[in-house]
Amino acid sequence: MTVHQLPVELVAFAGWLSELAGRLRPGEGWYGVFAARDPEGLRACFDGTELPPWDVVASLLQDLGEPPGTPRAVRGRALHEAAAAAHDRAPDAAETLAARHRLTRQEAAEAETRLRHLAATPGPALAWARDDLTRARARVAELGARLARVEGAGGASAPHAAPAPAPSAPPPKRRPRGARYAWLDAPEGPAQAAVPDLPVGAAAPRGARFGGAPAAEPVPAPAPVVDPGQAARAAGNAVYALRRLRAQGRGGDAHGLLCEALAGPPAWLPVLAAELHRAGLAAEWATLLWEAASLPPARLAAVAGALADAGRPQDCDQLLRQGVARPVEELAGACAVLFAEGHEPEARALLTAFVRARTPEDAARLAALDPATLTPRLLAAARAVSPSHARDLLHALRVAGPA
Repeated sequence: MTVHQLPVELVAFAGWLSELAGRLRPGEGWYGVFAARDPEGLRACFDGTELPPWDVVASLLQDLGEPPGTPRAVRGRALHEAAAAAHDRAPDAAETLAARHRLTRQEAAEAETRLRHLAATPGPALAWARDDLTRARARVAELGARLARVEGAGGASAPHAAPAPAPSAPPPKRRPRGARYAWLDAPEGPAQAAVPDLPVGAAAPRGARFGGAPAAEPVPAPAPVVDPGQAARAAGNAVYALRRLRAQGRGGDAHGLLCEALAGPPAWLPVLAAELHRAGLAAEWATLLWEAASLPPARLAAVAGALADAGRPQDCDQLLRQGVARPVEELAGACAVLFAEGHEPEARALLTAFVRARTPEDAARLAALDPATLTPRLLAAARAVSPSHARDLLHALRVAGPA
């Protein structure tokens, strides 16, 4: 009897990916979104029977606060490339890669069309369309390189179309869905569900996930007094729209709706959180919190403060923990807003999460931006984490010298 065994390279990468996932919080970040949308597909990646695109892996590294160039990221990239090479030694590799390449080029063309349609309407939807296109182009390049390597090695002579122009061939009958393709979702036809308009605020999500979105936004004006009835109606409309979009398989539009909710009054978000949990859509709230972590500093602080004021301290802590991967200059701005608005506990939570997740050198750079305010609070946060964290931070502050 012949026993099928996975190539050792795929097993090695799957082990590395599982170890990476073991360091993440299952219900948070990109990991939480992938797990909620396609648990079986994600499990196949952990088992080694599926190889995720590199941008999915990079998103998980981002969850952990590992930017490109760190030892873990470099090792993961090398293992992923070795696993791809082993996967592409299969007899039907050229045919499989050619089909995926055609599909992904079609997805890139659709993303480009959406981006053109949204070009005149700046906001979260536009930023999200940019991210869709960036991911699609990255996958086109990744699959194209693998296909060229297979064909160059004497693989099956599957047709190889050059990448960037839009293909003329129609997409396959069945479009892949789930975690491996989660950020290439697009409507299946021209019909569009009616999505209630949410109020437009001052800031759009930004960061690596949003490609060309603005790097900074002006500080929003003080929030007006919120009508509870209006907030409840907006939350109900949003939940209704999310259910319709998810039922139609329009994950990208559903995600865009969540991003639009972040542009509304921060005080509306706790109401939306309660409504989502009542509707059994807790995963949507986890996604929204993750996107909120990439808001500009003042907006991030406003959302955290609104959650704390509404009696949702766990959501506030989760948001702040997820925000610590951003540049220290932005974190200093968020702390300044929290202190100015009387949210001292939330500022302390942000600094404690920062000390846990970032290096002592990063903490010293943060302290140098506002020594009188941040240095004593960072030291207090480090002592609360562990004596070794406090010692390491003191050493980093001495090495950095006076600001």
